[in-house]
Amino acid sequence: MKIIIAGNLGYIGPSVTAQLRSTFPDAELIGFDIGYFAHCLTNPYAFPEVKLDKQVFGDIRKFPADILKDVDAVLDLAAISNDPMGNVYEQITMDVNYKAAVDLAKLSKEAGVKNFVYASSCSMYGEASEFPKKEDDELNPLSAYARSKIAAEKELEPLADKDFTVTCLRFATACGFTNRLRLDLVLNDFVAGALVNKEIDILSDGTPWRPMINTKDMARAFEWGVIRTQDKGGAFLAVNTGSNQWNNQIHPLALAVKEQLPDCNVQVNPDAPPDRRSYRVNFDLFKELAPDHQPIHDLPSTIAEIKTNLEEMNFNDPKFRESKLIRLKVLDHLKANKLISEDLEWIF
Repeated sequence: MKIIIAGNLGYIGPSVTAQLRSTFPDAELIGFDIGYFAHCLTNPYAFPEVKLDKQVFGDIRKFPADILKDVDAVLDLAAISNDPMGNVYEQITMDVNYKAAVDLAKLSKEAGVKNFVYASSCSMYGEASEFPKKEDDELNPLSAYARSKIAAEKELEPLADKDFTVTCLRFATACGFTNRLRLDLVLNDFVAGALVNKEIDILSDGTPWRPMINTKDMARAFEWGVIRTQDKGGAFLAVNTGSNQWNNQIHPLALAVKEQLPDCNVQVNPDAPPDRRSYRVNFDLFKELAPDHQPIHDLPSTIAEIKTNLEEMNFNDPKFRESKLIRLKVLDHLKANKLISEDLEWIF
């Protein structure tokens, strides 16, 4: 088996690489990434990419078709990956998350790839009604990131056929520790703030709903996408990926962190304008189709995982929101040092 992991040098990539190497020890694993965040390593025992057979550096917007020869599955993790980055780089978000994803799928199909797995997002539900959202419910995207995921899914669907299986994993919000940790995600931010500042700052009134998923469980879902057959969801499948037990409101999420870091204070802003990004999600279809790849990590163990690893790396930066652990700050630093252009291309 030969698998390409596009966008492997980001936050989720180390978990996906480790999972695939464990499950498919004899597979040829190839990473493809532009490398913005390759240097953002956190507490690694070894360089995560030693588990790959090959690492290719390149821009997903200019994907080299020649490396798709004899490839069985392509995983597309590459993305401008959150709302703050999407607000600054709205067009690039559409170019990377949508247009490049569709182009990569077309190239993959032409090359005879059998399975294409796309990292989509539950954020497309946006401001949702009180009922947990199913896959065919209305979409209400509130950001460039969410819009890009909807656009990609729409154009990926007609590419699927009996010889080309397309799986769009609508992930819950990622959390947990990896060797390229991000702290611009809600649970990760809460643990870091509680640890170094003894404070969890909730910028809203704490009532919005947000489903969560550990990156290691995301990796298990990607594995399922690699082996999914069309009797499990058809040639094209867009599926909410997570667990009903991980639908959380923001304030209880902060209190769960406080249980393990009791010295911290939880600050809620009752006067904050409503956070429109509030959605509960129904994950029943994923449970039905992928019973052997269900999330196995829970909230307490994920909080402990983040806390322990931050402590082991002697994390003590009270201004971590200005650090390389925040993805937008990394791009700002690369631009300020004239290493990348306004179009986020490397300057050589």
